[in-house]
Amino acid sequence: MADARIFQPARSATQSGRARTRRWVLAFEPASARQIEPLMGWTASADMDQEVQLTFDDKDAAIAFARKHGLRYDLEEPHVRRVRPKAYADNFRNDRVTARAAGPALPPAARR
Repeated sequence: MADARIFQPARSATQSGRARTRRWVLAFEPASARQIEPLMGWTASADMDQEVQLTFDDKDAAIAFARKHGLRYDLEEPHVRRVRPKAYADNFRNDRVTARAAGPALPPAARR
């Protein structure tokens, strides 16, 4: 099992920008399981390393940090982002297929 994982965070589902997705993050894996606190029923952990996330400008810096400190790590490469070119004028093309209105289909004789 790895001590840490190195990854690029995904963008937030509620935002369209990619501002915080270019940096690399080194996050420590939990060393022990969480326990349920008997008094309040909250989950607790004695492992404070899982609260720490270090950010780096590039992947090589994160890997160098992990190797320098003797950490075993899993490297998660980001998915390749496919950019499909779009134009606003495509919304008004003549050959565009439009959705039909929902409702019962009329027989050909009733359409006249």
